[in-house]
Amino acid sequence: MEIFTDIQEVKTANTKSPIHDLISERWSPRMFSSDAIGREEMRTMLEAARWAASSYNEQPWRFIYAFKGSRGYEKIYNCLVEFNQKWTRNAPVLMLTVVKENFESGKKNAHAMHDLGLAMGNFTLQAQSLGIALHHMAGFDGDKARDVFDIPEGFRPATVVAIGYYGGDASELPDDIEKSEYERRERLPIDDIASEGKWN
Repeated sequence: MEIFTDIQEVKTANTKSPIHDLISERWSPRMFSSDAIGREEMRTMLEAARWAASSYNEQPWRFIYAFKGSRGYEKIYNCLVEFNQKWTRNAPVLMLTVVKENFESGKKNAHAMHDLGLAMGNFTLQAQSLGIALHHMAGFDGDKARDVFDIPEGFRPATVVAIGYYGGDASELPDDIEKSEYERRERLPIDDIASEGKWN
């Protein structure tokens, strides 16, 4: 566990202003502990997502999750691009996020992806409070996911998320992926992303 502790120290955010530990210590591993995620933990994280804000309270998020060893897990896994398939096998849970594209009125919901992001922000922080890590992925075949899960028109597969407790052994990953587990996280400076009263 000493090696993993060293990785955690490298991954802790080097912030310029104080922020909550749940945020500074969150990172997206490609290795997970062998401990299983329970159904109660999943329901707790989904409950957190359920209470996110959304435009007109439309709640345009939908989730399909599956536990390792199940048929659903294989279906999600088989939608991933090859690179993500290299490391996701050690994740106890895989989850497909889906966004409802229109309001109940039928009008296009331009804020649906934003609202799914808010829900996943809640999910992520709740997971972090439980010692559970997430790795969000864009690398998957959305059309294939739509087909294998019979997702209806008006709903769009958005991301796949690998879910598991922090831990595991980075040396079990392919060499190129193992290296990334030891790299420090970086973010753009605040002045590059925000400005007061004008476009920067």
